[in-house]
Amino acid sequence: MLNPYLPRPIDEPTDVPLDPGADLRMLDDAKILAAPDDPAHWPRWRAQLARWRAEARRRLDYRGERYADAPTDCFVLAVVWLWDELLHDHRAGRFTVDGFVDAAEREVGGVDGVLLWHAYPIEGIDDRDQFAFYRDVPELAEVVAAFRRRGVRVFLTYHPWEQGDPEDLADLVVRVGADGVFLDSSKEGSPRVRAALDARRPGLTLEGESRLPLTRVHDHAMSWAQWFADSPVPGVLRAKWFERRHVLHHSRRWHRSHLDELHSAWLNGCGILMWENVFGVWVGWNARDRALLRSMRPVWRDHRPWLQGERWTPLADHPGGDVQVFASRWEHEGTPLWTVVNKGEDHDGPWLVIDGAAWSDRYWAEVTAGRPLRVEHGPDGRTVVRGRLPAGGIAAVVAAPAPVATPAFRPDETDASFPARAAVRIAAEPAVRTRVPRDAAAVEGGRRELMVRHRVRETGLYGEAPWVDEWKPLHPRLHQIATVHRSVYLSRFAVRRREVTNAEYASFLAATGYTPVRPERFLATWTDGRPPPGCADAPVTHVDLADARAYARWAGMRLPTEDEWQVAGELGLLERARPLVWNLTESEHTDGRTRFCILKGGSAWRSEGSDWYIDGGEQPPDVSVKFLLAGAGVGRSSSIGFRCAVDLTPTATAPAGPDGLLTAAGEVVR
Repeated sequence: MLNPYLPRPIDEPTDVPLDPGADLRMLDDAKILAAPDDPAHWPRWRAQLARWRAEARRRLDYRGERYADAPTDCFVLAVVWLWDELLHDHRAGRFTVDGFVDAAEREVGGVDGVLLWHAYPIEGIDDRDQFAFYRDVPELAEVVAAFRRRGVRVFLTYHPWEQGDPEDLADLVVRVGADGVFLDSSKEGSPRVRAALDARRPGLTLEGESRLPLTRVHDHAMSWAQWFADSPVPGVLRAKWFERRHVLHHSRRWHRSHLDELHSAWLNGCGILMWENVFGVWVGWNARDRALLRSMRPVWRDHRPWLQGERWTPLADHPGGDVQVFASRWEHEGTPLWTVVNKGEDHDGPWLVIDGAAWSDRYWAEVTAGRPLRVEHGPDGRTVVRGRLPAGGIAAVVAAPAPVATPAFRPDETDASFPARAAVRIAAEPAVRTRVPRDAAAVEGGRRELMVRHRVRETGLYGEAPWVDEWKPLHPRLHQIATVHRSVYLSRFAVRRREVTNAEYASFLAATGYTPVRPERFLATWTDGRPPPGCADAPVTHVDLADARAYARWAGMRLPTEDEWQVAGELGLLERARPLVWNLTESEHTDGRTRFCILKGGSAWRSEGSDWYIDGGEQPPDVSVKFLLAGAGVGRSSSIGFRCAVDLTPTATAPAGPDGLLTAAGEVVR
C-alpha cells in the first residue's frame, strides 16, 4: 500500500540520462526533469536537456503559434469557490469582487487570475448539469467583467467526467467573457472541446490538471503542476522547458507548507496556484508562504519577457561546495536576471559566482527588496554576488545598465504555523413552546452518544480537512464511509413528523407576502404562486435555508438541528413524504470563507455515473451530508425540503385544541 505522505512513483522526478548517445524520448512524459546531485554533471545535464528539447520539437513539428494569442501572464492563479464569503455577501445576496481583489492585494500582492469553481461538491443534488450552476447566476458576466476591470483574468471549470456538451461549454465561456477553461480531473481537453472554443474566439485558454501530454502543449497554454515532486537539487519542469511561454501552476492542495512549490515555481519562471478554500475546507496559507508570494509577484509581473524568453540557464552560476543556494539565469535584451532560492539553512555568503566580466560594470540589485547588492569583481575575472539569505528564502538579482526602480518589500516573515480557522455554528433563534404542536412528537432531553456516518469527500463534514499534508488521496481513503462519534446534550424538543408541504408554504406566503432576497429558482415548479396540481401535500422544495427559516418563524417554530433530526429518526418518529427529499437542518456553519449546513434523510433523486456527485437515494438517520450554501438561488433544489421543530419547556403538555399552535391543516390560529 502506498504511503499517502510520500509522492507516488508517478509524481517523482525523472532522471535525465547523461550518456551523449542515450535515447531521450523517455523524458516526453516526465513531470519534472531531475537534476544530478553532483555539480560537475550539471553542464552535461543542461546539454542533454537542450538536445531533448530540440529533438522533441522536431519530432512533433512543433511551432507554438497559438501562444501569440493565448494569455501567458497568469502567474498567480487562485481557485475560488463562487460563493466564497470574500467574494459573495450571503446576507445581501450580492457579489463583492472589489473586496475580494483588495484582500488578495493585501495578503499576497494580488492575483493574476481566478478559477471560479461552481458545481462540485454540490452537483448531483438534482438533475441539473454542470453548466446550470453557472447559467443560474444571472450576473455572472458582470462578475467576470468586474474582475477584468481589476486586471484579473477569469477561468471557468469543466468536468469531463460528466460528458457535458463542449458546444454548451464554449457558448457559456463566450457569453460571460471568460478567458478560458480549467479541465477538472483531465490532463488534456478533447479535440471537440478545443475545436468548440476555437470556433467562438481565438486565444481562449485550456488548462489541464496534472501532467500535460507533450503533444498538447501547443494548444494548452497553461497546466497544473499538481503533486509534482522535485529532486533534491532543483530540476526543471518538462512542459516549461519545452515551451518557455507555457505557464504551469504548482499545487499541493492539502499541504500546510508550500515552500517546495514556491521554490520550484521561482526557479522555473512559472506560476503558483493558491487554493485556500478546497471545496469547502479551509486549507489556508501560512504567513511565511504569503510573504514569499508577495515578494515574487512583482518580479513575475515586471520580468515576464525574461521568464518566458529563450535564454534560460538552470542551475546557473552556483557558488560551489555544499552551499544549498541555487539559481536560474534569464537574459533579455542583454540584461540578466537571476531567480535565487536557499534550500538550506540561514546563509550569509556568496549567492552567485559568475565566470567572465560580461556584466561587471552593471548596477547590481536585489529587486524583491529594492536594494543594491555587494558584488566583488575578482582578479580571476569572476563576479561574486553575496549577502544574507534566510533558510527557505528567495531573491531576484539583476545586473542592469542603470539603477532600476524596484518594490521595497522584503519577506522577513518566518511564521510557518498553520492559520487554523474553526467552522462555527451560527446561533439560531429558539422557539419555546409549553405544548407539543399537533403532528409533532416530543423527545426527552439529555446526553446522547451519536454515531454519524458520512462519505469521505473533499468537503470533510464539519470544516475539518479530510487529508493533511497528503499527496493525492486514492481509494479506499477517498469516498470511503467514515464514522464520527458525536456526544451531544439535547434539551427537550418536539419535531414535526412530516415535512412542510406545498399547501402549508402557500398559506405562509398568503399570510406574509414573503419574498426572498434573491428570487432565482424560488418555488421553481409553482405557477402563478400556486403549487402544481395534485402536489399540495407533497414536500415543498426549491427553498433555501433562509426561506425555510422564514416559514418556521411565522409558524412559531424553527428547524431541527441535525442531531435532533437523527435522534427523532432513530426513534422512528419521522415520516417521509413522497417524493422523498433531503431535509435542511438548523446547522449553518461558517469559517469566514465557506458556509454550509447538514442535510439529513436522503432523496428520491440519485445521480449516477460518478463518485464525485453528491449522495442521493434514501438514507438512514445516522447519515449526514455537508451541503455548501450557494447564492442567487443556486442552492434551491427539487431534492431539498424541510420540517420544523420547537423547544419544549420541561412541563410541556401534549397537543390540545386551537391555541395559537400549528394545526394539522398547516394553519396558525391566532
